[in-house]
Amino acid sequence: MSKIRMTTPLVEMDGDEMTRILWRMIKDQLISPFVDLKTEYYDLGLEERDRTSDQVTVDAAEATKRLGVAVKCATITPNAARMDEYHLHEMWKSPNGTIRALLDGTVFRAPIVVKGIDPYVRTWKKPITIARHAYGDVYKNTELRIPAPGKVELVYTPADGGDEVRATVQEFVEPGIAQGIHNLDASIASFARASFEYALSTKQDIWFAAKDTISKTYDHHFKDVFAEVFAAEYQARFEEAGIEYFYTLIDDAVARVIRSEGGFIWACKNYDGDVMSDMLSTAFGSLAMMTSVLVSPHGYYEYEAAHGTVQRHYYKYLAGEETSTNPVATIFAWTGALAKRGELDELPELIAFAHRLERATIDTIESGIMTGDLASITSLPDPVRANTEEFIAAIASRL
Repeated sequence: MSKIRMTTPLVEMDGDEMTRILWRMIKDQLISPFVDLKTEYYDLGLEERDRTSDQVTVDAAEATKRLGVAVKCATITPNAARMDEYHLHEMWKSPNGTIRALLDGTVFRAPIVVKGIDPYVRTWKKPITIARHAYGDVYKNTELRIPAPGKVELVYTPADGGDEVRATVQEFVEPGIAQGIHNLDASIASFARASFEYALSTKQDIWFAAKDTISKTYDHHFKDVFAEVFAAEYQARFEEAGIEYFYTLIDDAVARVIRSEGGFIWACKNYDGDVMSDMLSTAFGSLAMMTSVLVSPHGYYEYEAAHGTVQRHYYKYLAGEETSTNPVATIFAWTGALAKRGELDELPELIAFAHRLERATIDTIESGIMTGDLASITSLPDPVRANTEEFIAAIASRL
């Protein structure tokens, strides 16, 4: 048959370990047989990032600005153990953090809901979407190891030559650690607008949560910017749509979320969103059952799986052992990117294909064929526990 055409390439960012194996299988069996796939390829595997001094990550982000839509495989953020394992020249920062800093925007993460995979929280009946700010905080930090007694300060030097401002972080009387983080008014405002626009487009209430009682300048400024943007640009539109926005403390939000039925958007700062999206995906069934898309105010979109590289399965795969790794989030990263590319390029067949692949994936699970992580928690009777290859083949057959 003739393949579904593409006109503009996607930015394709390959990754690490087991998800890199899944990446190739998904392309070869679920996409390339049906789509005349056009991508601009960047290898974000740890070895290539080390070889290029992480320039490949910057290049991939710049390509996303140029082409508009990217799809990204999960990647390793190295720690000390990874430094030794991969013989790295440097402990490179999170590629996600680098890309998000360059693209700005907000990450929206929502669970993929299927029949037979019931949330661990019995009150949840609808998906909960995390809107995660994708700039700054600890992901663009500066850190110091403090080796001996001394003073650490925050220093602001005005560009116009005005008076310097200093604030003491800590008078160290013994060794310790220090960290500096920042954010930008424009990025916070973009985060607020993206969150409010998403709430309007999905007709869902939205919460924003931070810790302004403790962080009386940093977190309180987020709260103030959200309030200003909402009052000036969105309050009337929300009233017309019959949806609500409110601010609450992050610890109060956690309690409210657990008692809720779901069906709303929870806007979080960068680190909070990172942690809470993992908590929600697990509580809804599996880390591999959550979509993730970075929406930039400049019109860029980057789709990815919300989970890591599945290191334990990768080592089993290398040893020739069978794995039952769940590829659903990675499949949905591809379908999200293909659908957005189709939307931007006005290619209805490409959009329809993306939706069919999502439906084939969900229908495969609901028919009782699933990977081990889902088979161990499903309420469906007599599930068939498929290995990685069998599960992807079952989706391909249904597709």
